[in-house]
Formats: sequence, C-alpha cells, structure tokens
Amino acid sequence: MDERAVPAPPARLGVAVIGMGWMGSVHARCYRLLPQRFPELGIGPQMVVCADSVEARAQEGAARAGFERATTDWREAIADPQVDVVHVATQNALHAPVALAAIAAGKHVFCEKPVGRRPAETAAIAAAARAAGIVSGVGYNYRWAPVVQYALGLVRAGRLGTITHFRGRFLVGYARDPHGVLSWRFDREQSGGGAVADLMSHVADLAHALAGPVERLVANRHTFIAERPLPVPGEGTHFTVKRGGPLGPVTNEDYGSALVRFACGAQGTYEVCRIINGPKCQLAFEVSGTGGTIRWDFERMNELQLYLPDGTPERDGPVWVQAGPEHPFFANFNPGPALAMGYEDLKVIEAAQFAKSVIDGKQGEPGLAEADRVAQVLAAFDRSVDSGAWETVTPISGAA
Repeated sequence: MDERAVPAPPARLGVAVIGMGWMGSVHARCYRLLPQRFPELGIGPQMVVCADSVEARAQEGAARAGFERATTDWREAIADPQVDVVHVATQNALHAPVALAAIAAGKHVFCEKPVGRRPAETAAIAAAARAAGIVSGVGYNYRWAPVVQYALGLVRAGRLGTITHFRGRFLVGYARDPHGVLSWRFDREQSGGGAVADLMSHVADLAHALAGPVERLVANRHTFIAERPLPVPGEGTHFTVKRGGPLGPVTNEDYGSALVRFACGAQGTYEVCRIINGPKCQLAFEVSGTGGTIRWDFERMNELQLYLPDGTPERDGPVWVQAGPEHPFFANFNPGPALAMGYEDLKVIEAAQFAKSVIDGKQGEPGLAEADRVAQVLAAFDRSVDSGAWETVTPISGAA
C-alpha cells in the first residue's frame, strides 16, 4: 500500500465577475491562472457566472474565460448560491449598487478602485462591508510588483530610518488625443472624479503603505480638453479615438496635484495627469528617510533604485536592484532574475492574495478599509480645491 500523503483537494471558490470589459476580462483570466501560478495555495476557482449589460460581451467573456454561464442581469449573478466572491469591474457608476447588493447577500467582494464615484460612496461601501463581516479586496494592483513589496519590507524594517519625504506621481497620456472618445471616465456623473479618482487613488494608496496616513493637504486641479467626440455605446475603451461626429463636454479634471503633510511629519507631493505627452504609464514614487531613499517607476516595473549609504565611499550612491526570485511572488512566475514581469502578473498576484484571504477567513490588505483611507484623502482634496486652503484629512461624515 502506498502510504504517501494524498494531496488535499483544492478549496473550491465560486467566482462571479460583473462587467466584462477589459478589466473584467483581466480578472477572469487571473482566476484561471491561480492553480498554475499559485498551486501552493490549494485554491480551485469555479468560474460560475459573468455579467455584462451588453449581451454579446457577456457571452464572449463566458466563452473565453470558461464561465458556466453568462447573464445581462448582475443581480442574478449575485443571487447565485454557487457564488462565493463577486468581482466588481463595471464603470464607476455601478460600483456602489453592485458592491452593496453583494455585501447584503453575504458575498465576499473585490472592487476596482476608486470604489465609489465620490469619497462618500466609498466610505459607505466600506462601512457596509465592515458591518457584514465579509472579506474585501480593492484593485490597488501596483502594490504587488515584487520590487515594491521588497521596498515595503525595507521601510517596515526601518532601513530608511525616519521617513521625511514622499513624492508620488501618476502621469499617463491615455487621454492626450483630443479625439479620444467621451467615455464614462470623462463624465463626473458616471465616474465621479477624473484623473484624481482614477490615478491619484493609486498614488495615495502607495503613500499610505510607505509613509503612513496623511494629516493635511492643499490641492489644485485643471481640465485641459473641454470637449470630446461622443462614443458608440457598448464599443471601445477609454483609449478609443474617433474623428468626426458630435462632441460632448468633459465634466471632470485632466490634472490634479497636492502638497501633503503626513501624520509622521514627512512632507510630500502628489501629481497626476491623463493628457500629458511623454510618460505613457508613469506611476512612480520616491520615498526618503534619514537612512536613505527608494525610487520606483512602473514604466521600469522590474527595477528599483536604492540609496542606502553606510558611511563608506563605495555605498555613497544609488544602486539598481533587478527583480528576482528573492523578491516576494517573483518565483511564482520566473525562475531567474531580470526575467520581466508585466501588468497582468500583478493582477494574478492580487487575485491570489484576495482568494487566500477569503479561504482563510482573514481580511488582508488592501481591502475596503484601505480604500476608505484613500477616500478620506480625496475628500480633503475636493475641499481644498473649493476653499483654496490647506484641509485636514478626516473620516467622512455620516459614512458609518
């Protein structure tokens, strides 16, 4: 008789994805990859149902990702008793109703940022999740780059000493063409904020992880392109270009910036823009302390610049660190150093960590609590733009 241990069957996890555009499709692919990339977690995703208001997109998403069925009614997907986790990948206007319905149904929820169209919506969703005791996740996927995880470890171990500065930016030119269509991202009613909600939410999340909570800020925003071509409903993405036809007004900002003061005493800057020429997807940070500096730029995702002087001339300068198996999660994708990882790999890590938190019944980071902290910063940003003055970051009134 073979007395070798028999591996335990994978823990089943029933998955629903709401919104089968580009991001929803990414979420679905990532779940299919979990048994291959993270076999040690012992998670067996069951692709139960996907939902999209455009039937052809729902059916195509189901066929590609192997969902058992598709629907145009997201409520039907949430109600399915086989569904354990609901991924919200719709446009921002649907985040709150979908997430709140899923929480009310006792489902665990993963929501793309900025969660709510406005900070108060995000805070309300976070409060509902806290009251229901469900596990949540939020799409701050840039945290999961192996060298960013390494940087977080250095900061938490005190290698940078006392943090004194944080400089964060997300400069991306996806909307630089004035013929880029007026997708929901440019409509304040559908999306809430523009570049600030879309891009600064990532900057603020990384800042919280690396430098801690923000105490006060003073902010500025601006719209450079006031009108855009109307899109064809159900077609394209926010990268789509269309010449000719009627125009509609852009009702949120292309640019935002802030001076920030952290609770730890560190000083900082945030800057985001969606129409800039040059940077293509430059989410970057520089965090400095009394012991050194760390720099990272998503356009060079697999590299990290460190300045950790030790008093010798040989160490009195920056060095480049290339991602390798010694960094968190890298070995799940590549066996040797300097073999590049990409954007979707970060989403696979994100899905794995969320799925693990659900199976373990233990809330991880980043979840809706972290999204609430970001929302508090964005609420102070809005108040500062209106007042023209420094504003204190506070809990959002009435959210609880």
